[in-house]
Amino acid sequence: MKKNFPQISRRKFLGASLLSAAGLSFLPGISIASNQIQSGDIHQIRLGFIGVGRQSMGILNGMMRIPGVEIMACADVYEIKRERFKLRVNKISGELGKTPPQIDVYSNYKDLLARSDIDAVVIASPDHWHALMAIDACKAGKDIYLEKPLTLTIHEGQELVKAVRSNGTVLAVGSQQRSDVNFQHAARMVLKGRIGKVKQVLVHVGQPEHPVPYDLEKQEIPAGLDWKTWLGPLPELHYNEKLNPPISLEPEQNEKLWGAWRSYKETGGGYMTDWGAHMFDIAQWGLGMDRSGPVKVVPAKDGKPLTYHYANGVEMVVGPFDGNRQGVQFIGEEGWIKVSRGNFDSSDKSLKPTMELPKLGYPPHYWDFIDSVIKRKDPIVPVEVGHSTCVVCTIGNIAAELGRPLDWDPKSQTFPHDPEANDKMHYNYENGYKL
Repeated sequence: MKKNFPQISRRKFLGASLLSAAGLSFLPGISIASNQIQSGDIHQIRLGFIGVGRQSMGILNGMMRIPGVEIMACADVYEIKRERFKLRVNKISGELGKTPPQIDVYSNYKDLLARSDIDAVVIASPDHWHALMAIDACKAGKDIYLEKPLTLTIHEGQELVKAVRSNGTVLAVGSQQRSDVNFQHAARMVLKGRIGKVKQVLVHVGQPEHPVPYDLEKQEIPAGLDWKTWLGPLPELHYNEKLNPPISLEPEQNEKLWGAWRSYKETGGGYMTDWGAHMFDIAQWGLGMDRSGPVKVVPAKDGKPLTYHYANGVEMVVGPFDGNRQGVQFIGEEGWIKVSRGNFDSSDKSLKPTMELPKLGYPPHYWDFIDSVIKRKDPIVPVEVGHSTCVVCTIGNIAAELGRPLDWDPKSQTFPHDPEANDKMHYNYENGYKL
């Protein structure tokens, strides 16, 4: 074990073996809420949260329901969100019949990372902060649950992979579809050859696929928000509440929409990274291309959709194929499988999943992270897989921006003999920030 954790009795870990009891046959290397803790005690994991907006509230609700997880602190640049975090911990503790813990709050996430009594952190900040915060967490000896997409740029992802491995960090990417029965079954059937040799994959991430230039009107920065630190390494941008949706505590009013930073070139990757981080992840999984990727990307032009080409001849076409539902369809020489959230369809009913997972009371990919921290093993989506998925998303955006086809070398992770494209793999950090 990397760390010596305080222990709690395994008898308190109710429901930990429910998934394996359902009889699921997981792909090699996957362990989700398994019953592998058949002997001995499990350990208490003490968590800190960095970035406590809308997504973080959902993660908090799930993590607190896993026996053995203790919430210690949070960090955020917006004062009211720090206060909401404490209130939400108290509320969930009451629902669980527990005494609310003492929660410390910080405006600077590095103060949280300096705590020796915190074992792991959940990072749910905007994408442009992912790499900096996660690399700092690696150096501080904290394990990490990191929201998708892994990073904002390809170079950031490359550096984060190095930091995770050189520091012996457990890093799980929040790609929850990998712990969903429908998506798992789809990948399994494709990899087993049940639809024959794959010819084509259809992926819909939503529209518009690519980010647009920042064009929101300038508004006054609200009290309690450190906007300069929110921007961090980004070039100077004026404030608009759509980037940081307002909330209130009395009366309680939570975010009415997701932060729009996802939609703009300066702050995110559009649907390509927001939903692409989920859907390309499943496509790569089913194609056996985890830790690898396509060799060419052709942007949409003259009515033809964005298309990726793999070395084995498979093409991946991006665009609607099942109404407006985000999903993936694998098309083989002997059949097809179409999968999205809550839906599974196939050319032959024998390809369909025949069971459902029991309700654990918390998402299985959260438990997979905690289990991985305890056992010092890779989670279902380790850093290299999160990075290769993110690369697929990002090279699609780069091809669209340059308006021409791009060759990609997944081994060297470069655009061969294309300095203009390679320059798009990162941006110049502002305000003195460095990786």
